Amino acid sequence: MDFGLTEEQQAIKDSAARFARERLAPHYQAREKIGRMEPELLQEMGSLGLIGCDLPEAYGGMGLDCLTSGILTEAIAYGDFNVSYIQLLASLLGGIVAQYGSEEQRQAWLPGLVSGEKMIALGLTEPGAGSDAANLQLKAERQGDDYILNGEKTSISLADQADVMVLFARTGPGDSRAKGVTAFLVPLDLPGITRTHFDDLGSLIVGRGSVFFEDVRIPDSWMMGEENRGFSQIMIGFDYSRAMIALQCIAAAQASVDETWVHVNDRQAFGGSLARNQGVTFPLAEAETYLEAARQICYRTLWLKDVGQPHTAEAAMCKWWSPKMSVDVIHDCLLLHGHTGWDKGMPFQQRMRDVMGLEIGDGTSQIMKMIIGREKLGRVALPHA
Repeated sequence: MDFGLTEEQQAIKDSAARFARERLAPHYQAREKIGRMEPELLQEMGSLGLIGCDLPEAYGGMGLDCLTSGILTEAIAYGDFNVSYIQLLASLLGGIVAQYGSEEQRQAWLPGLVSGEKMIALGLTEPGAGSDAANLQLKAERQGDDYILNGEKTSISLADQADVMVLFARTGPGDSRAKGVTAFLVPLDLPGITRTHFDDLGSLIVGRGSVFFEDVRIPDSWMMGEENRGFSQIMIGFDYSRAMIALQCIAAAQASVDETWVHVNDRQAFGGSLARNQGVTFPLAEAETYLEAARQICYRTLWLKDVGQPHTAEAAMCKWWSPKMSVDVIHDCLLLHGHTGWDKGMPFQQRMRDVMGLEIGDGTSQIMKMIIGREKLGRVALPHA
């Protein structure tokens, strides 16, 4: 197995890292106070090719592989964990539109995602269907050539900022679970749609919230995939996001470790550098080991996706371990800065809050471990209905 990056991957990584270092990192904490994504910043990212590099060239992307997209996401997240969501969602959901959307849908939305002029959201989670993702209640009832949408999606990233949503709705009987779910691509400026913004602990510029649909009429041409098969057809692609999310978390932790190496080397106490003390350097050495191990699992998962091999168990490994481990690493870095690290002016507390949210989002650690067990043992490892 070749562990090196290609020249193209290295060039993309270098470009993203430079942008993250110069444009993102200096304003990471100040950006939280704004509470929203900055349109001009996202458009600058788009102009540099830092959004949706894996989307088709015909719609503005570069047609690159998933591993390169993951490397790009990680490099951006090193500077600003939250801004990297834009790249992640464009690659994940833009990829769904590219595969399952109509040509009209692709032309209408993909170029704007790649340029940073449009934002896309995932409409899956509902008040009664978080981890039980197939238990959807939001209804899409057919009326002639249209569907009428009624219900609520909650815990939606970019809820009050996104321009369009990949929406999963129930079109089959109430007890049909995954077999009665259809996917639609729905603009979020339609009559009957209202949105809220949650007061979360972290990731404030992402803006999690609820989206309500009240008698929202959409044409059947906005369907993606087949009716009543959207869940089974499209959800399989979400192994991709689990590896990407893990790389976001790893990047935030790596930034904290890099800063802490500098601090312990420069900080003088008891007649010398703090770095002389094994009690100081050992936690950082362990962190470097954990981060590198997690990174390699993520890269391998994305490589498996690129070569068409099963990667569901590996993606679940990425998702349960990396956020938890990254929170622990950032916490250690905060402590190694002493009282200085406890100050809100330092980035550690924000990184820890931002990363902690992904111990929940996109699947809890318990669900991920169930998936791994299922992949190893089959359905016997699933809880009884």
